[in-house]
Amino acid sequence: MDATERAVRRLMLATEKIDGAYYLFARKRGAKENELTLLWALDDGQPHTQQQICRDWLIPKTTVNTTVKALAAAGYLALLPAKDGREKQIALTEAGRAWAGQVLAGIYAAERAAMEQTAAALGDGFVGAMELFADRLCEALARAAGEEAAKE
Repeated sequence: MDATERAVRRLMLATEKIDGAYYLFARKRGAKENELTLLWALDDGQPHTQQQICRDWLIPKTTVNTTVKALAAAGYLALLPAKDGREKQIALTEAGRAWAGQVLAGIYAAERAAMEQTAAALGDGFVGAMELFADRLCEALARAAGEEAAKE
């Protein structure tokens, strides 16, 4: 394994560790991982469509749809008419905002502390570097998947 492969492996292990930490946090708070992600996505105070959430968070449409139905039935989400009249928008209800506040408060505090410590150690370029790597990796994987599909 060369230095680049080792670096990618370390980064992938770090991202898996982050994903696992969110998963364990969600379970301890009585939420499913997909519910946590949806709450996080909607906690910006703006309504979003399922399509937007699928695209932005790379979650399968069936997963988002199932999670939206469950949280709407529990009274945490409202389905609002879309501006274009096609796809409904999803927003947190008052109960949903309260639940999101309970579930996400610990996450936001932990994220803030970790980000402040990381920025102090590495500078402000850390986030930009992660975004750049994520964009380049998504592009390369899409190309690789396209090439593999063409061979099949």
